[in-house]
Amino acid sequence: MEISITDHSCSSSGNFKYKGAHLAFRDRWKKTDDTMCRHSMSFHLHHTLRNEFFASYLYLLEQIPLVKLFPVTCEYIQGEKQFYYRAQQFYEDVPASEEGMMGDFVEISNVDLEGSRQFLQRFVGPGKAGTHCALDCGSGIGRVSKGVLLPMFEKMELADMMEHFLLYAHEEYLGDDADRIETYYCYNLQEFTPPPKKYDVIWIQWVACHLTDKDLLNFLIRCKNSLRPNGVIVMKDNMARQGCRLDPIDSSIIRHLDIMRDIILKARLEVLAIEKQEGFPEANVPVWMIAMQ
Repeated sequence: MEISITDHSCSSSGNFKYKGAHLAFRDRWKKTDDTMCRHSMSFHLHHTLRNEFFASYLYLLEQIPLVKLFPVTCEYIQGEKQFYYRAQQFYEDVPASEEGMMGDFVEISNVDLEGSRQFLQRFVGPGKAGTHCALDCGSGIGRVSKGVLLPMFEKMELADMMEHFLLYAHEEYLGDDADRIETYYCYNLQEFTPPPKKYDVIWIQWVACHLTDKDLLNFLIRCKNSLRPNGVIVMKDNMARQGCRLDPIDSSIIRHLDIMRDIILKARLEVLAIEKQEGFPEANVPVWMIAMQ
């Protein structure tokens, strides 16, 4: 059975018992679509509705592409441009240092780097990804490049939206290893297209949370086109224990692992492995690593 969102009809009398939910959804949808949700798809909508809102309506809509919708940011922020502007403003005041990159959690930096090294080693080597060139997305000052990627790859490229981070990486933080950095890209990732078929590994850490669902999906597709044969994309990020959480101060979205997995699958990427970062304080938001190609 098909239900048309355009004419809001419940064509079968057998589904009359769902009409109340249907009408409520219609009213909520009209307000949502008109005021907040015009530019990007939210792949966590089914998850949110099933747990919080109009679960019975999903029975009727299971096979219908539902909506155009910002992620949960639309509840707080009027539009994509302001969402990204807030992140830009936030990081302008962040110092170019390890303390700036890690916030209040600099003490877990070494644990983080060791977990990343062990995870990455599973996908690099003979018959796997090569060691010629890697791209560090949302690199900041190059903390992950220095501690994880440069010891493993012949050369590197860094991408970050903040020029003062990249300048500090090149002039001070990376030291002699800066000579092996081919290019520094000063771009927002939602606007960045990596060169095609260039990288053995693309590392995306603590920056996917700053992209809307739509932009994250499209960025992963572009990254896929930038991989060399057997190349791997690794995403490492905070993951919500349930649903999605927005930090309106720095415009970051913490998604549940299932939501992130849905976005990856929609980008037609194969998930190779998923692993939780161990050794962080239990009070911290869980951090997961996902390898895909």
